Amino acid sequence: MTETITTLPTLSPSRAADFKTCPLLYRFRSIDRLPERPTPDQMRGTLVHAVLEALFEEPSGTRTPERAAALVAPQWQRLVETEEGLAELFADTEAFLESSRELLGGYFAIEDPNRLEPAEREAFVQAEVEGKLVIRGYIDRLDVSPAGDIRVVDYKTGGAPREAFEARAMFQLKFYALVLWRTRGVVPRVLRLMYLKDREVCDFSPDAEELERFERTLLALWQAIERATAERDFRAQPSRLCGWCAHQALCPAYGGTPPPFPEPAAVPAPPLSTEAEPATGRDE
Repeated sequence: MTETITTLPTLSPSRAADFKTCPLLYRFRSIDRLPERPTPDQMRGTLVHAVLEALFEEPSGTRTPERAAALVAPQWQRLVETEEGLAELFADTEAFLESSRELLGGYFAIEDPNRLEPAEREAFVQAEVEGKLVIRGYIDRLDVSPAGDIRVVDYKTGGAPREAFEARAMFQLKFYALVLWRTRGVVPRVLRLMYLKDREVCDFSPDAEELERFERTLLALWQAIERATAERDFRAQPSRLCGWCAHQALCPAYGGTPPPFPEPAAVPAPPLSTEAEPATGRDE
């Protein structure tokens, strides 16, 4: 890893998707850093991801639906102990835990975890793009075949999206595919979205030409972010996703007023998201 990577601006797939969806949302999250209370959907996704990660710590042959269900309560307790306020998030915690177990049942309907050994789980990856930008994030799972073929797997706990929402979900995986190609010299053979609620799998196979085009798209997107930052011009872009936005009260599209734009010295670097977003077509 070069020293340059630590000094360049950074971009995660969630924040890139925020800007594409609504520039003002990007500003609220990445520049103003406005707090957002986690939603039940977000926390359900976080819990299910934690259980699946823990499940692969178990020996092959013991990764059963019953074992996964048994991991739900201790993993939730671990989350409660590390993040303040989670215990008060639900009026009926047991119903929440049971809904998480149901999603894990959906996972077992898609694949048998005893038949694979992931090369990496919750893998942090980053790559420098033309000396201008670092793209980075966390990949749920990487599978590597004996021949060296890579499969990128992303668990989704929301319903399988349609049309534009599916494009957003695949945008995230192309982001990871580009990082892996630039850092490992291998184009992933398969990008896999696993929709646990609907028990569906969506596979996509990228090629180098497509990733080159995607890289140019990301650079153009970052230039747009830099321009918006310089001009302090992050405009609201209303859509059906507004119903799940935590910042409607500050949005001009809903009669609100954004806070004063931070002074340049106070503008923080965009945060590194772990990509856990609401199960509403966002990044879930």
